[in-house]
This record gives sequence, C-alpha cells and structure tokens, in this order.
Amino acid sequence: MKKDIIIQSIDYILQHLDEGISVKDVADHFYFSEFYFSRAFKAVTGESVYAFIKRLKMDQSAVDIKLKKQRSITDIGLDYGYSSSNYSSVFRQHHGLSPAEFRKSTDVTSISNPFQPEKLDYFDTYDEYAARIKIEIIEDMPVIYEKIIGNYNDLKEIWFRFIDKYKDYIKDDTVTLERYYDDPVIASLSSCLCDLCITADGNCKLENMTIIKGGKFAVCRYEGEIQDIFRTVQGIFCVWLPKSGYEMDKRYGVNIYRKMGKDWVVMDICIPIK
Repeated sequence: MKKDIIIQSIDYILQHLDEGISVKDVADHFYFSEFYFSRAFKAVTGESVYAFIKRLKMDQSAVDIKLKKQRSITDIGLDYGYSSSNYSSVFRQHHGLSPAEFRKSTDVTSISNPFQPEKLDYFDTYDEYAARIKIEIIEDMPVIYEKIIGNYNDLKEIWFRFIDKYKDYIKDDTVTLERYYDDPVIASLSSCLCDLCITADGNCKLENMTIIKGGKFAVCRYEGEIQDIFRTVQGIFCVWLPKSGYEMDKRYGVNIYRKMGKDWVVMDICIPIK
C-alpha cells in the first residue's frame, strides 16, 4: 500500500474524529480489509490504527476541555463516542488525571514549557493579547504539503529539508505555512502531528496538494525567537480565547511564516474562530 493512502487515511480520521470513527470505518472508506489496512498503517506510522484514533480522541478532547470552558465534560466525552464514566476512565489512563482535574489545571497565568523543562512561561494579560490580535478573513489556499508524524524537537530541521525539497516551486509570492493538529502541552513531544506547506498554483500537478480552508481567523503577529513561540500560542489559548467571546471552530489552526531565520521567525499565528 502506498504511503500516500496512509496519509490520506490520517486526513480522513482527523476530519471525522468526533463522529465515533472506527478502524473498520477507515478501512472501508479506502476499500481495504481491516486486517490488511491495519498492518500497512502500522508499518508506515509505527502505531496501530486503533491506538492512533484513541490517542487523537484523548488529545483532541483535552483541547476541547481546555478551550470550551462553558461546555460540559460529559458532552465533550459524548462528542468523541464515550459515555460519561468510560470517558473519565480512559482520559485518566491516557493523561494521568481526570477530565475535571485537567480542566482546573488549565486555569493558569503561567505554564511549564515542555521544550525547556527548567523554564516557567508567564502569560501576558488579556488586554495585551487583545491589542495584538486582529480578526481577519483568510481566503482558501491551495498548498503543496507533507504530513509530519514525529518529534516536535526535530521540526526546525525538517522545515529546512522541506523548503529545500520544493525550492523549484517557490516564487516571490509563495507563502510558507504549517497546519497543526495538536497541543504540545497535551500531546507527547514525540507525537507531533502537523502539515508543512507552501502555497502553489491550483494547477500544480503534484499528488501531495490540498486546500487550507479559509474563513474567519484571529491573527496574532509574532516576531522573535523560535523557542518563545510556545508562550505566545499558549497565552492566546489560555488567556485571550476564553474571554474573547469567540470559539475555535472545527478547522485547524495555521502558522503563516513571513520571514524565517535559523533561530527566529516573523509569523502570523492564525486561530480559526466562529
């Protein structure tokens, strides 16, 4: 089975994660037997389809608990196909604390930085974030992309290899961006899942083309060292978003890179909202 099919299956899982999706659902969608598809998926990703779906449900539901403060934990569990008691048990097994304890732990003004364990990052105030954030409409963007499943700490080098690989497709107006699916506070640093992208003409004939869906976004311009992006992103989610009157919708967030150096970036952190 081609690796491309496995990447497509991950996209399919992400699109249907809150619909009680099963291994059989995914295999059937791509017209493979469950056994054959499961073997091929593990060979490419190193993880079984079942474990992958379960991990994503636990991580994404934790993101929902963190961001959707007004939504009950029971309803969030139901969104991902779990009864109230079963969800709490599976969540504790995966994250090491109950959903209620996790929600309480997100009501903070500072956070431990998983990339620099000795460091405690302090957030700005709501007003300081609000002054930097603009609500913008972003158009759909056709992109060349590669889905990365790996370690967060390897992303910088992977980025430079990606840019070099597709350098012939880069023009003066090409935009470099990433679409991210997880939160490094919640997911293991070794379980990064994101898309590295460059915009391309819609007529590009490469197979690894997709559309980054546009719409309404909260956009925060970041200028500084790569190692400090974490604090800004977490501050937006923990401080600004809960009090903003907006909710993050089902589209995933994107980071649009305006300039990129070895250890620094100018980028727009774009949170899809409704």
